[in-house]
Parts: sequence; structure tokens; C-alpha cells
Amino acid sequence: MSISHAPPGSPESDISGIGKAKAGPSGAPAADAADAAGQGPLGLEPIVPSSARRTRVPRWLRRTTGPVLLLALWQLLSVTGVLTSDVLASPGRITQVAEDLIADGSLPAAMGTSVQRVAAGLLFGAVAGTGLALLSGLFRIGEDLVDAPVQMLRTVPFVGLIPLFIIWFGIGEAPKVAIITLGVSFPLYLNVYAGIRGVDSQLIEAGESLGLSKWGLVRHVVLPGALPGAMTGLRYSLGIAWLALVFAEQINADAGIGFLMVQARDFLRTDVIVVCLIVYAFLGLLADFIVRSFERLLLQWRPTFTGR
Repeated sequence: MSISHAPPGSPESDISGIGKAKAGPSGAPAADAADAAGQGPLGLEPIVPSSARRTRVPRWLRRTTGPVLLLALWQLLSVTGVLTSDVLASPGRITQVAEDLIADGSLPAAMGTSVQRVAAGLLFGAVAGTGLALLSGLFRIGEDLVDAPVQMLRTVPFVGLIPLFIIWFGIGEAPKVAIITLGVSFPLYLNVYAGIRGVDSQLIEAGESLGLSKWGLVRHVVLPGALPGAMTGLRYSLGIAWLALVFAEQINADAGIGFLMVQARDFLRTDVIVVCLIVYAFLGLLADFIVRSFERLLLQWRPTFTGR
């Protein structure tokens, strides 16, 4: 039986070489040499031992590590006497006071009153700020008439207008809602206005080439393009709404979280004050979470960078 030898470079020699590994410098096949060097069989990627792989910590655990360490430090300072109760109550004492306020119903009632005030002020402020931004952003004559007065008013501290609001609206709910409305309006106006004017002009030209009317461009191009700015403005407005509520409820209030804080201040109850501050913080965090959920729902079409 004879074996024919094909010349080098012929198809037969290429076919006969399939499945044969090239020898390494030590005479071992290349696949074995690559494995010994820590690479895969074809040398494409390294084979990392399981012991050397990075252990991923759950994100929720990383996010809660900071607050937990802060609470532990706070408790340690309270136990050792560095922080006395008249300066700042301990976390355990604050937890007990919060349970007592919930049990007697005073804290839920105060939360309900404060949430109603923020909701009313946010509604009026959103309507006013968004309406002025649409008027100023979509029409040049609207910008000439609206933008300059709004820019002047937003530089005036809204807290300084509380005495005027009390004179104008009395000491009931109206001045409190008016303060929140004023604080909410300006961030929404600025962000919606910037979102409208920041729409790419090429998108406008593309819409015109497709035969969209003026209102069709506003509906299908301008407003969707301004929506990210509007959501950002809404998040800012929510933060300012809770800040304005703190000031509003410090003046002539007979209900609400701020009213509890005023009473606690008169009796030097730092534990009640801290409970009210924590409630403010959690209500603001909950409102921001709701807005971010709507943002993810409404802006699914926009690819964003989520970090590495």
C-alpha cells in the first residue's frame, strides 16, 4: 500500500494538515503550550481560575453600607456620652419616639396634612411653570414677554415673600400652598424651556420634510425632545417643594410635620425634631423614586449611560 505525498501548498496538503496542532518551541502541541501559559485552547482569552475571579457584592448591600455605618457611629457616640440627649438623641430613643407618635396617630395625621399641601403646590406650580415654558419656548413673542419677568422673579428668595403672602392670603392654607407653588414653578420653567430650545434643528427639518404641520412638529418632535428636561425639572421641583413646606409650616401652622417640629422646639425635644426630619427625608425620597419610575417608563426610547 503506497502513500502519495502532495507537494507543499497544494489543496491535499492543506486538507491533510487539518486537526494537526502546530508544535511549540518545546515540541509540545500549541494547544498544550497555550494552556500552560494560562490561555484558552486557541489562545483567544485567558483561563482565569475560579479563585481569582472577582466576587461581586450585591448593589443593595453596597448602597446600604454607608447609612448603616453612619447609624453605628451615631449609636457609638451616644453610648459613650460624646453626644448627649439634649444635643442629639440616640437612634434607639428616636425609634421609640417614632413608634409612640405612630401609635397615638399624631405622626400619620401630620404626614397626611403635609402631603396634601405639597401635592396642591406641586400641581399649581407644575401648571404655571410648564405653561409659561411652553409659551416662552415655542413662540418668540412669548419669550420676549415672559422670559425676562420670570428670570427676575426667580432671583428673589421665595422665603422672603412669606410676609407678603400672609398679608395677601391670611394665615390659613393659602399662603403655605402659594409658597410651595412659587418654589416649584421656576425649576420646571427653566428645564422645560431649555428642553424645548435644545431640540436638534435637524429633527425639525426632518419632520418638515415628512410633511408634518406646525402643531405636528410640536407634538411629535419638540415635546418628546423636551421631555427629559421636564422630568429633570420635576425632580428638582419636588426637592424644593419639601424645602418650601418646611418654611411654610413653621409659620402659623396648626397641623403638619412642621407643626410637630415647632412644638418639639418649644419643649427642647430633639428626638421629635429628628423624627420629623427623617420623615421629610423619606417622603422626598419616595417622591423622587416615583418620578424616576415614570422617567424610565416614558423615556424608554432614549439610550443612556448607566455607569460601569
